Amino acid sequence: MAALVRLETRLSRLREEYFLKNRSVDEDRKIVYKAAVKIQSWFRGCRVRAYLRYLNKMAISIQKWWRGYQSRRYFRKMIKTAYFIMKMNFYNEMAVRIQKRWRGYYVRKYTHNYYALKKYLEAISLNNEIVRNELQEYAEMNEKKKKKKDLEKKEKEKKYKARKMHYLLSTEQIAGIYNSPFRKFPDPMELLLRQSKPLSHRQQQPKSPFTYDLYDWPTCKRPPAFPTGEPLPPIGRQKPQGPFRDAAEVLRQRYKPLEPTLRVAASISSPLEKAREEMKREEWRKCIHDNEFLPFSSYHKNEKYELSIHASEKIGKETYGIKHFREVQPNKWIAGKV
Repeated sequence: MAALVRLETRLSRLREEYFLKNRSVDEDRKIVYKAAVKIQSWFRGCRVRAYLRYLNKMAISIQKWWRGYQSRRYFRKMIKTAYFIMKMNFYNEMAVRIQKRWRGYYVRKYTHNYYALKKYLEAISLNNEIVRNELQEYAEMNEKKKKKKDLEKKEKEKKYKARKMHYLLSTEQIAGIYNSPFRKFPDPMELLLRQSKPLSHRQQQPKSPFTYDLYDWPTCKRPPAFPTGEPLPPIGRQKPQGPFRDAAEVLRQRYKPLEPTLRVAASISSPLEKAREEMKREEWRKCIHDNEFLPFSSYHKNEKYELSIHASEKIGKETYGIKHFREVQPNKWIAGKV
């Protein structure tokens, strides 16, 4: 019994000792674990660094070997290429020499024959001389034709001028301007006026517009068009003698269209005012009725319905004669209207 009591008194102290021993063991275990981890990391690092150094050395040696191999191979290739180029240049130069010798021999023997070339050049010079003479004759002939045509044209113009100025011909009583009394012989123009006849103006006959339509009606080749010719001079009036202008030119000047100045052609009002007036006219033209429709107002609620004049039913009093044209009074009617 005394032993049991002694054990019970030592029980609390044993628990504390057990706890302390376990705590110290755990702390030692942690310290040992950390030391082991540090030793392993250091060892592994040394091993990896040694392996990497080995690999780096191997890679450097492989690169050196490969670069040397590539350089030796490229150098051999360059030597072969240079040798091939030199050989091809030599062959080309030799081929050019052979071709030059052969072409010179062939051309001198078969192509450029001296006597044949001399004969050919003499024939060409003779042919050129013949062609040059023919061209010269042709140019002289053309020049003669041109001069003859110019002379004929001038003579024709001179005759037409004489016919046009036939009124200047001298008479027995009055001498003309080309027949001066101070001259021994009359002017050549006076002689030409005596030989020529006066210029007569033939009147153009008006063409009937129905002939054109009847002629082209079966075929319908072209559509009918209004005549757009120039206005003719007055009919039945002879041209007065004297240096007057042509009647058609006078009529063209008289009836030419009006060409107003910029001040007359331009409008007084500005473009803005014109645009506003045009907009007002457009609005007034498009307007259907003057009563404005207001959907959210009570203005139209008290408005009375206006019956159309074509409606069959009569609802309320008619507004035809009251508001529009005349007043309708059924009481004054003598007989009823159906």
